[in-house]
Amino acid sequence: MSSTGPERYRHQPGDPRPPDGERGSKLLSPLRAEGGKSVAIAVVSTVVFFIVLSLIVVNSPGWAEVKLAFFSRSQFKVSFPEIARAFLVNVKLFLISEVLILAFALVIAVMRSLPGPVFFPIRMLAVIYTDLFRGIPTILVIYLLGFGVPALGIEGIPNSRFFWGVVSLVLVYSAYVAEVYRAGIESVHGSQIAAARSLGLSRGQSMRFVILPQAVRRVIPPLLNDFIGLQKDTVLVSLIGLVEAFRTAGIDSAATFNFTPYVALAVVYVVITVPMTRFVDALVAKDRRRRQAGNAL
Repeated sequence: MSSTGPERYRHQPGDPRPPDGERGSKLLSPLRAEGGKSVAIAVVSTVVFFIVLSLIVVNSPGWAEVKLAFFSRSQFKVSFPEIARAFLVNVKLFLISEVLILAFALVIAVMRSLPGPVFFPIRMLAVIYTDLFRGIPTILVIYLLGFGVPALGIEGIPNSRFFWGVVSLVLVYSAYVAEVYRAGIESVHGSQIAAARSLGLSRGQSMRFVILPQAVRRVIPPLLNDFIGLQKDTVLVSLIGLVEAFRTAGIDSAATFNFTPYVALAVVYVVITVPMTRFVDALVAKDRRRRQAGNAL
């Protein structure tokens, strides 16, 4: 009886032909070697490029003045601890804003996803909100709220710069995050809602227990990317007088006529944002592998 597929040929002792596994590994060996060679060339070329760039910068005529103005070791040692302490205000801004943004943006996204003509005014209100606050630069929103609202002198309205900084960041970033949520909601197939409704769940219950859990899980990587941007945009609140890391660096720079405090602040942000970026990349890779495994099944 003839056989097909893997049973057609089995390696026998003494057969000059290599087994299937060895043949496959021999075929892949040149490809692996070529890939390793390409990686080595890329690494070496990158290192050479940065070495050449560093030599050009260090040997430039104005390097001594630039080094003294931006990379003073003594100024860095003095300003870095103070800037790091002031950065806690940025962290506080970020954490409070992030929690409020996650909740408020989800409400906006659900409002925009409501079906039927009855909910048209609510959908239109959500559309106007997202279009308005995505169209206005963040710095203008901070100026308008931080200086304009307290100037009204209305009793009971807070005058805290921190408060209006949080409100400004929440209003702007909620518009962007709401669109991320909406993309996640629309990525869930309509059959999911139909199946939930067939089980007796209401529209609200279907959204709460079936749609939103899947949608939020799918949009976690882009949400984290938005929050990396939010962490950096907390420096804009310094423009309305809040003393945080950027304002502290400016005060130190003005007092010493040296720009090294800004470099110290850049180091703080790099230390914070790079691990967050790598974490997002790991989540994206994990989600891609999960999707590929699901498609393979």
